[in-house]
Amino acid sequence: MFESLKNYTIEQLVIIFSTPLYTFLILGEIVLSSIQDRRFYTFKDTVTNIYLMLLNGGIDLLSRGVTWVILAWFFQYRFFEIQNPILYWFLLFIAEDFVFYILHVVDHHSRFFWAAHVTHHSSEQFNLTVGFRSSVFQPLYRFIYFIPLSLMGFKVADIAVMYSITQIYGILVHTSYVPKFRKMPLKLLEYVIVTPSQHRVHHASNIEYLDKNMGMCLTIWDRMFGTFQEEIDDLPIKYGLVSPLENRNAVNIVFHEWVKLVADLKKPVSLFTKIKYMFMPPGWSHDGSTKTSKGLREDLKREKEAIETLTESV
Repeated sequence: MFESLKNYTIEQLVIIFSTPLYTFLILGEIVLSSIQDRRFYTFKDTVTNIYLMLLNGGIDLLSRGVTWVILAWFFQYRFFEIQNPILYWFLLFIAEDFVFYILHVVDHHSRFFWAAHVTHHSSEQFNLTVGFRSSVFQPLYRFIYFIPLSLMGFKVADIAVMYSITQIYGILVHTSYVPKFRKMPLKLLEYVIVTPSQHRVHHASNIEYLDKNMGMCLTIWDRMFGTFQEEIDDLPIKYGLVSPLENRNAVNIVFHEWVKLVADLKKPVSLFTKIKYMFMPPGWSHDGSTKTSKGLREDLKREKEAIETLTESV
């Protein structure tokens, strides 16, 4: 068996070993949630998750040759090389996790990229298969964020391997069966790694939770840059989009935000305003008719303050 495995790349081996793990855990979650009548899964939503995963994977395979050539070209101009293999892989993990954090922040705060990423947030369920509900077009631009890694001396194949490994963890946190850690020593994990509780917050459409917890594996970036939000005990999570989709067929899930963006670009406004519609945060509008997540939070804060003032006066 081990002799035959030598013919595979490390990335292929990661896929070979992770697939049975996914299958076992997903089937277990489906059976358990069905027995408990918790309704974490619906047939249509699960099929859509698989469909979007296959689309993403197809685009990834088709574009991989070009993206790898580009990253390899930058690699020849690397600033330094890390000789120690343990240090090499450790730093690659840290650097790639940080790069993914930056990518994720941009995906949430620039409408053009949000139009691609929104598919991942469109499910109103939260289960392990939602982790496969991929941002279909992300492979076409994701490599741009990996260019600094090539310049830091990390090989293209190694970047791909580390991405596959971190994706495994990124998928496994899509579950409602792991509770929020409240006691030591598990509580310490909440300060270092992304937990299912933290990622449930990321997928919530509650105004308090929008655009929070962007990390893939490490939560330190969210804590450092102010995007961390703990799961609030008395605030039940509502999954999906702020404006739920009426038409939930797979094509509309992929393209609905692009359709809205094109409609905004057709408005009789200046070229500069059109550019702002493309790259300002989702919800931005030139006339204030729609709000960004920051604007929605500010409105909610004012409402709460008004209610508190009224309560105190009574």
